[in-house]
Amino acid sequence: MTDPAPGRERAWLTRLAQLLGSSAVPSDRPVEADTHYGEVEDFILGGPRRYTKAQLVGESSIDTDFADRLWRSLGFAEVADDEVVFTDGDREAVAALEKLREAGLVPGEVEEAMSRAVGQAMAGLADWQIEMLYQIVDYGHSPVGDDEIVELGERIIPMLEQVQVYVWRRHLAAAAGRLVTAHPSQDETRTLAVGFADLVGFSRATRRSSPADLTQLIEGFQRITNDVVAEHRGRVVKTVGDEVLFVADHADDGALIALDLLEQLAANESLPQLRIGLALGDVVTRFGDVFGEAVNIASRLTTHARPGRILVDRNLAAALEADRQFQLRVRRPLTVRGYRHLHTWGLTRSRARPPSTPGET
Repeated sequence: MTDPAPGRERAWLTRLAQLLGSSAVPSDRPVEADTHYGEVEDFILGGPRRYTKAQLVGESSIDTDFADRLWRSLGFAEVADDEVVFTDGDREAVAALEKLREAGLVPGEVEEAMSRAVGQAMAGLADWQIEMLYQIVDYGHSPVGDDEIVELGERIIPMLEQVQVYVWRRHLAAAAGRLVTAHPSQDETRTLAVGFADLVGFSRATRRSSPADLTQLIEGFQRITNDVVAEHRGRVVKTVGDEVLFVADHADDGALIALDLLEQLAANESLPQLRIGLALGDVVTRFGDVFGEAVNIASRLTTHARPGRILVDRNLAAALEADRQFQLRVRRPLTVRGYRHLHTWGLTRSRARPPSTPGET
């Protein structure tokens, strides 16, 4: 999709942000003076602002310091004690948090970490949805009045909410299934195949591409990645710029993800080449992210892989050695930060197997 007016001020997006109550967007007049502001904000927040922080904290068992930390960890700016900011929905959320704490379902040592994870995920989702609404309206060159913006929000936001709850429940069920099959003693530590997929030359592409072309490139990369990872029972942990971190429960699934990704991007002329690093090992899973030596090794292998190639570590090579789907070729050991002799293998689909000999990375 091509932006019809590059460089043009996103007037509709600015207007929508004002109506939704964003104080970060500059305006020629105070948002509070807008006749539609209260109507839209009440709808989005589920009711008007009624309470100060002091009032909300005063009627709960949560102390002010903890409330401030929790609010910041969710990604919101700090508010004064006497500022009327909170709604009946905020009051209900505080009551629900108190019940969770009393039931011991949210251990005190992870409350802020859990809030950060939820806040970051929701902030990214909200940013994307606002951009999506902008594209729906502004790319059409149609002047949209305040009443129409309100109507659009009233129609679309409940549908977005319904879909989000549905997707969350499906992922919750899938996560529960994975936990049931994991060994009980593993706790937060699991043995996983960890992979990084990195677009080669992405920085150069960003300098040469228009914002619309760059959006298409990123969308194409993420669409292929999500489809391939899901097909082979893996999970995308996160996307950071031009790099995707994914995991799989089994070594062969991780290898198939890497091979399919490489092949599908190579077949797409509009996308740069890919390079991939894969490692197998114990990984700490925490709030949707993963940590551990396998993650570090996979990252370093990706950095040293040639365009269009896959490098794997010793553990993954050993796990795949007897699998006739794959061919492994020994590569020269790497000297990288934290590892003086990191042994590596090149991974391809199985063909007539020549003797494995050391080669260039």
